[in-house]
Amino acid sequence: MLKKILKVTAIVLVVFVAALFAIPYFFKDQIKAKIAEAINESVDAKVSFADADLSLFKNFPNAAVGIEKLVIINKAPFEGDTLVSLGELNLKMSIKELFKGKDEPLNIQGITSENGLINIIFNKDGVGNFDIALKDKKEEKTDEKSSPLSLKIQNYKIENFTFRYIDQGSKIKMVIDSLNHEGTGDFTNSKLDLNTKTTANVSLDMDKVNYMKNIKLTLDAILGIDLEQSKYTFKENKALINQLPLEFDGFIQMVKEGQIYDLKFKTPTSSFTNFLGLIPSAYASSLDGVKTTGDFTVVGFAKGKLTDTTVPAFNIAIASNNASFQYPNLPKSVQNIVIDTKIINETGILNDTYVNLDKLSFRIDQDVFSAKANVRNITVNPLVNAALKGTINLANLSKAYPIKMDKPLAGILKADVTTNFDMASVEKSQYQNIKNAGTMSLSGFKYTDENNKSMNISTALVEFNPSTINLKQFNATTGKSDIAINGVLENFYGFMFKKQELKGNFNMSSNQLAVDDFMTSGEPAKTEEKTPAKPAEAMKIPAFLNCTLNAKATTVLYDNLKLKDVSGKLIIKDEKALLENFKTSIFGGTIGLTGSVSTKAKVPTFDMNLGFNQVDIAQTFTQLDMMKKIAPIAGIINGKLNSTIKLNGNLDDKELTPDLKSISGDLIGQLLSTTINAKNSTVLNSLTSNIKFLDMNKVNLNDIKAALTFENGKVNVKPFDIKYQDIKVTVGGTHGFDQTMNYNLKFDVPAKYLGSEANAFLSKLSPADAAKLENIPINAVIGGNFSNPKVTTDMKSAVTSLASQVANQQKEKLTQKGASALTDLLNKNTKAKDTTQAAKTEKEQKTQETTKKATDLINGLFKKKK
Repeated sequence: MLKKILKVTAIVLVVFVAALFAIPYFFKDQIKAKIAEAINESVDAKVSFADADLSLFKNFPNAAVGIEKLVIINKAPFEGDTLVSLGELNLKMSIKELFKGKDEPLNIQGITSENGLINIIFNKDGVGNFDIALKDKKEEKTDEKSSPLSLKIQNYKIENFTFRYIDQGSKIKMVIDSLNHEGTGDFTNSKLDLNTKTTANVSLDMDKVNYMKNIKLTLDAILGIDLEQSKYTFKENKALINQLPLEFDGFIQMVKEGQIYDLKFKTPTSSFTNFLGLIPSAYASSLDGVKTTGDFTVVGFAKGKLTDTTVPAFNIAIASNNASFQYPNLPKSVQNIVIDTKIINETGILNDTYVNLDKLSFRIDQDVFSAKANVRNITVNPLVNAALKGTINLANLSKAYPIKMDKPLAGILKADVTTNFDMASVEKSQYQNIKNAGTMSLSGFKYTDENNKSMNISTALVEFNPSTINLKQFNATTGKSDIAINGVLENFYGFMFKKQELKGNFNMSSNQLAVDDFMTSGEPAKTEEKTPAKPAEAMKIPAFLNCTLNAKATTVLYDNLKLKDVSGKLIIKDEKALLENFKTSIFGGTIGLTGSVSTKAKVPTFDMNLGFNQVDIAQTFTQLDMMKKIAPIAGIINGKLNSTIKLNGNLDDKELTPDLKSISGDLIGQLLSTTINAKNSTVLNSLTSNIKFLDMNKVNLNDIKAALTFENGKVNVKPFDIKYQDIKVTVGGTHGFDQTMNYNLKFDVPAKYLGSEANAFLSKLSPADAAKLENIPINAVIGGNFSNPKVTTDMKSAVTSLASQVANQQKEKLTQKGASALTDLLNKNTKAKDTTQAAKTEKEQKTQETTKKATDLINGLFKKKK
């Protein structure tokens, strides 16, 4: 009996478990249909989700419905903008909800979501992108049937959310990211206590001015919620802004026009530690063991309606009086700290908000620094009035505050500056409305980075004027370099507050400038398997720069080059660097350069014109990598070069070095006072081993003019002539930047250079006959590459050509000789025509015999030659 019971029980369990697995598959399509129907019948937007799934195990005895990659995209006037994007949305409900009919609502008990984005936008007309409810749904009567979804939430949770709020009319942008929030409460009751926990990072920009950046917020609060009145009351709560604690009291209520605020907040204690906790975490340190005196308080309220046209009146007071702090293990303290700041709105109109920093001052040792400022008319045309005055010994900063630096700073900063301006004048460059005055100086500054590169500024002096900031003096050294700069900076405030162009005109001089001193070395790749090296970022010329630099340097060290008497103008504008009238003495001559580099497009480009005057050929074509690629053979030539080079192409976006395969251009050059050093040239050694009569030391390259073109990684050398003793050589062909080559050399060679076999022919000729022989053409082809050349010639056919030429010359000579003898005999007979008939007959017979003998002689000669 027991066995039967156990057997039946086992069967029931198996069937039950199988059912739990099977039911989700039966109801999956129904759930997806319900969700799609609920959404599409309610919103006027493009809605999609990748999948919907059902689980009976995850929250047993309740069911869990999961929706993946839910996206809601706006229609006009926000066409294509993402309103909501959820990586994952999970709904918890009773299993019995699965068996309800099509028209019965589903009761949702819990909601969780991960990796979401909510993007709220108000355009310039005040229209919001979140108003996506269907118009006919808004006008439906209240007695119509319920929607397919109904909320009876007990708890909810969102993880890793981003919330963006953009008001294009008032130019406000707020971003809340890394948002984690959860709440527990019984929403089936009209009144409930909701227990919430929230963490987030907040950034706020108003009219292109950043007021908060990644401020860390934490709030643990119990909210009293009245659903019927849409009222939320702060009960027990604790908030942190970075590490600054705050407590809230009051309520927020949703009404038809907007929200009603009646809130008060304050710091729960008055310790100055509160101020240190306000410092952003990136620059903060542990507050354990910090000794403080004096107080720091934040007190404020917000009361009134937040609508489309109004904000609650508010007052935030931040104050400290004669406070001090000293961190453990640091030798110095910061004393006499006074802070008096107020942020106030008394009218409910946002533009009437004003910020008063009535005083901010502190002292380290005997150095006192103070500041004051106020900002009004913040949304229409902000008016700024500020002043800085005092002295800071930079070496004391790291001795009084735990600044995260590998090497300590040194130097004395002095400031006495006042400014008064409005943003509209900044935007329109109406400098007559900008009142700047004063000076700022830095002396004895020293900074050493993590690579032990140091920068030493002996003197820097800046003078503030209404329209410009004058860099009166800047003298610095770093590594092997020294620089002195002066000039004028324009539109500084437009750059700072409106992201406009930063304009400037500067002069720079240097006795020695080592380019490596101003280059940053990339970080080494990390070896951990789970932490791959960060890819190098593309180099960009800043789009905001619009400046000119006139530079002079006695010596510039670049890579392995030493440039003397360098001068030129650098113009940076529109993500492009223009180099004008650049001149330098190098390689025993001078180089002039004009050109540009642009990083505006995805692939950086360059365009350069160079002029070489009397430069040493060997140095130029061995020490400049680009020239080495263009003409590798030139490295073995001793002498001078005059040349013009035009080239353009693409650059590597990480290092801004030329992409050889993309380069195109041309070179025209003239060689002066040149000789060849062929010992180290594999190409010339191979050539002379195949052409025995060629002695490269006797080749004359003086005043030779050559023209090259290059494109698609190939260099084309237009044919040019070289004089070698009494031999004319025509050279032309191509080679690649990969060092492969295909060159043709045509020699116009006198017969005497063709070796012993040719000399055997020439020995049978008289000097006069040998001089009449034409030069023999010899062709040589050089293939392979520069390190392993392959040379072929037609020397054998040249000797054959000589033999044929000699034979033709001898044949012609003998023919001419026989014809001359015959003519002489005929002329003798003609003179004796008046003698007697007998004598005439005898002479005719002798003439015939003589003619026959001459003919036989000529024929015999040619038979022998044949």
